[in-house]
Amino acid sequence: MASKETSIGVTKGKTLSLIAIFAALGVVCDAILMPGFSAGVWFGGIFMFSSIAGIVLGPYNGFISTFIAVMIGHSLVPRDTIYELIFTLGAPTGSMISGFMFSGDWKKVLAFYTIILVSYFATPISWHLPAWGMWDIYVAYLFLLALSVVMRVWGLDKIRYTSLFAVSTFIGLEGDVLLRIFILVPCKGYQFFYGLTPEALVAIWAVPAPIITPIKVLLATLTATMITPRIIRVFKNTKTWQ
Repeated sequence: MASKETSIGVTKGKTLSLIAIFAALGVVCDAILMPGFSAGVWFGGIFMFSSIAGIVLGPYNGFISTFIAVMIGHSLVPRDTIYELIFTLGAPTGSMISGFMFSGDWKKVLAFYTIILVSYFATPISWHLPAWGMWDIYVAYLFLLALSVVMRVWGLDKIRYTSLFAVSTFIGLEGDVLLRIFILVPCKGYQFFYGLTPEALVAIWAVPAPIITPIKVLLATLTATMITPRIIRVFKNTKTWQ
């Protein structure tokens, strides 16, 4: 089982250095916009890196590193509105969720998903939004429920190590999306930030995020599954970090 603090077993004295390194890498990813592929939740490339930071650094250090990255990245390459700085809190939250999943703290993740989904469905406007606009969130939640049963009955060790990277990334990125939806709908960000009417929100809810965002999640999950084990192995084999 992975450490709840980091996956690479570094001493506390190295923590700040690791946070700074991953924050710098995160800034580069966040500052890279994706022309022609900028629709959906993420305009920059932070979604490719946030879960990796959470898995390698642990949930709390991953949150801090990714938070620093998106704040600097969004400042270097400003988005269309200042409100994006609020919505981008989803990235460090997703990083933290990935860290919790990888360390086996699935109860915290399940509580996060459940509370926000309950808040969403308790908001009257959600009753009028197309259900398929959040199909990937529902898939993630159902998968998390099934996974929680597996981990409760058989334990985390029954999940293959390589599969854990994919699971942690997928659940973390969808948690990122879920927090942004919480800000947009239950917190009425659509009205306060963008001046949208309920009718306008209903009209834009179904496109194009339900298509582009899941594609980005799949791409990031495949990438993290391939490179995160190598990152962990490199750090563990480097005497500087022992």
